[in-house]
Amino acid sequence: MKPIVQVSLDLTDIKEALEMAHTAIRAGVDWIEAGTPLILAEGLHGVRALRKEFPNHPIIADLKTMDGGYLEAEMMAKAGATHVVVMARSHPETIKCVVQAGKDYGVKVMGDNLGCPDMVQGARELEELGCDMVIHHIGYDERRGLAAAGKPWMNPLDQLREVVDAVSVPVQAVGGLTLEQAIACPSYGAPLVVIGAPLAIDADSFSQGAGNVEEVLRKICDAVHGFGDVKVKGEK
Repeated sequence: MKPIVQVSLDLTDIKEALEMAHTAIRAGVDWIEAGTPLILAEGLHGVRALRKEFPNHPIIADLKTMDGGYLEAEMMAKAGATHVVVMARSHPETIKCVVQAGKDYGVKVMGDNLGCPDMVQGARELEELGCDMVIHHIGYDERRGLAAAGKPWMNPLDQLREVVDAVSVPVQAVGGLTLEQAIACPSYGAPLVVIGAPLAIDADSFSQGAGNVEEVLRKICDAVHGFGDVKVKGEK
C-alpha cells in the first residue's frame, strides 16, 4: 500500500485543532486524527467540527476504548469518524464489540497494543479479534516516568519489525519517535506514519509548538510519500 501520513491533533481547543488540521492538509497530510486530549476536551463536537471542515478526509477518533465498545464506536461513526481506536488491554469482548460496530457503520478499527506485557502477541491478538490495523505504541507516561527515573525506555522501532512480521494488517508505530524515526517507519514495513506530540506539537502543554510547522510537515509528507509502496502481507 502507499504510505499514509496522519497528523494527531493532540490539542484541547477545537479552534487550534482546526487551524493545525488546515496547516497539515496544506502540507500534504492524508489522515486527520482527533487525538485523545481533543476527544476529552471536545468529544463528539470536535469530531463533527473536523468532519464539517474536512468532508473528504479520513478522521481517526483516538478513543483508546476500554469498555462500552459498541456504543463508543457507534457514536464516533455517526459524528463523522472513519477510524476508531480500541486497546488490546481491554477485554476481548470489548474489542469484538468495536469490530462489530465498525462493520455495522463502515468504520475501520485500529487496535492499540500499549501496555501489553508482550507487544508482539498483543498485536497478533488484535488482528485475530478483527482489527483492521495495529498501532504499536509506547505510552507517554511510560516514557516520561522511565526517563525521570534515569532508566531506558523501549523505542517503538525496537520491536516494529517483529510486530509487522507477526500480523497481516497495516501497522503504525507511536511513542517518542524523532522526525527521522517516524519517516523511517515505511522502511520497517509500517506504512501508517503518525505525526503529533512531540514532533509538531509541544508535548508538555498540548498547544501548538513554535516554528514553521507547515514546512516541517511538508518535508515529512514528501519523504514518506516518496518512499513508494509498502508491502502489507494481507493486502490483495
